[in-house]
Amino acid sequence: MKASKWLSGIFLWVFGSLSAQVTHQHLFDTSGFMPEHYAQRMALFAAEPVAKGKIIFLGNSITEMGNWKMLLHDSTVINRGIGGDNTYGVLHRIQEVIALQPAKLFLLIGINDIGKDIPDEVIADNIGKIVRRVQAGSPHTQVYVESIMPVNPDVLNFPQHYDKQSHILHTNQLIQQVAARLQVPYINIHDLFTDAKGRLQASYTADGLHLTAAGGGYEKWINYLREKGYL
Repeated sequence: MKASKWLSGIFLWVFGSLSAQVTHQHLFDTSGFMPEHYAQRMALFAAEPVAKGKIIFLGNSITEMGNWKMLLHDSTVINRGIGGDNTYGVLHRIQEVIALQPAKLFLLIGINDIGKDIPDEVIADNIGKIVRRVQAGSPHTQVYVESIMPVNPDVLNFPQHYDKQSHILHTNQLIQQVAARLQVPYINIHDLFTDAKGRLQASYTADGLHLTAAGGGYEKWINYLREKGYL
C-alpha cells in the first residue's frame, strides 16, 4: 500500500509539472498582428513564379516595406516580408522559402513577438528553429540573422505596446548567441540606427517603429551590408 501511494504521488507530481509547463506555454499570444494580411501575402507568394537561387529578405513589415529590388539594383531579389508577422508565422511559412533554395537569406524578425510579450528566450529559440530548418532543407543557402531594430517611443504615433527597449537589447543578445551556435553571421543593424540615447533615430522613422522610404534608412542598411561583404 505504501509503495502504491508513493507511485501515485510521483505520478501526480509529474502530471502536475507537465500540466504547468503546458499552461505556461500558452500564457502568450503566438498569432501575428495582421492575420488577414498574412493570408493575402501568402496567396501572393503562391502565385509568383518559382525562382530558385536568389537573394531573399524574410521578416515582418520592416522587410515588406523595403524596395529591395531597387535598393540592390537587382530585379531578381525576393521580398518575403509580411506586416505583423512574428517568429511563429515565419516558422509556419518557412517551407515556402526553403522551396526557393535561396543563395542568401536575410532574416529580420522578433519585434512583433516582443509587442505581444512573447518571452525573449522563446523568440531566440524560434529564430534558431528557423535557421536549422533552412540549413536542413536548403544546405547551400547562406543565412544571415539580423538583430531586432531599435524603437523610439518619443516619436508621434508610436504604438506603445512596443515600448520595451530592454527586451529588444536582451533578445538581441540571445539571438547573437543562437547565431554563433549555428555558425551563421549575426548582423547588428540595431546599433546602425540608434541615436545618442539608444533609440531609433527620429530622422529614419515616422512612427518610431518602421523605417520610411524617404528617410534614407534602407539605403544605409544596404550600404552597411555591402561594406561588411554580405552582399
